[in-house]
Amino acid sequence: MAKLKGKVAVVTGASKGIGASIAEYLAGEGAPVVVNYSSSKAGADAVVKRVAEKGGKAIAVQADISKPADIERLFTETAKAFGKLDILVNNAGIYEFAPLGTVTPEHFHRQFDLNVLGLILATQEAVKYIGEGGSIINISSIVGPMPAATGSVYSATKAAVDAVTVALSKELGPRKIRVNSVNPGLVLTEGLHTAGLDQGDFRTQVESQTPLGRIGQPQDIAQAAIFFASDDAGWITGQTLIISGGYRM
Repeated sequence: MAKLKGKVAVVTGASKGIGASIAEYLAGEGAPVVVNYSSSKAGADAVVKRVAEKGGKAIAVQADISKPADIERLFTETAKAFGKLDILVNNAGIYEFAPLGTVTPEHFHRQFDLNVLGLILATQEAVKYIGEGGSIINISSIVGPMPAATGSVYSATKAAVDAVTVALSKELGPRKIRVNSVNPGLVLTEGLHTAGLDQGDFRTQVESQTPLGRIGQPQDIAQAAIFFASDDAGWITGQTLIISGGYRM
């Protein structure tokens, strides 16, 4: 039986990569899904099409999660389409690495405004719709607890996400809304390919230091999100799950 039948989900930043995989897995477990995107309409539409081809329900909604008005519209459109909300996956985010000497206010605010403030504001709006038994899943990163060199700002945003997860789990617990975070290691996505990190010495080095011998796939993260979204995790909140094949930075 589908684990998420009768539940409605929103996945931010779901036009590609981890977000797209999570959206498709949620739909595969019976949840109608809102596929949020900022700029890639074609990517979001492709996710919706794949969901429909497998018998699921999904719509694409454009919204820049760093903009409060867009966030409000995202959840208004969700309620209009599906009548309620049970699951929020805060996946939208960006990453930029920079040595200390090149860090600028723009570099800082670009990442914090989306990765942290956007996540908080999206959750603030979502809980107007989420009722008892709801689940919020924050996609963080292994660099939160294990910061990376030249990643002072990005690592700080993900450490902040983990802190926000714990704080909100305490605040929303009395409403029976669970909040957890997933911290992926290196995952094979379009972004990784664009950065040229999906092949060559860097990938080889990471895989050689990973007990399970490979980098991650988007579905590795999606399946953990399904667990946190489902009643299987009904007594789990405020937790951070590192998914890295055993790799430690």
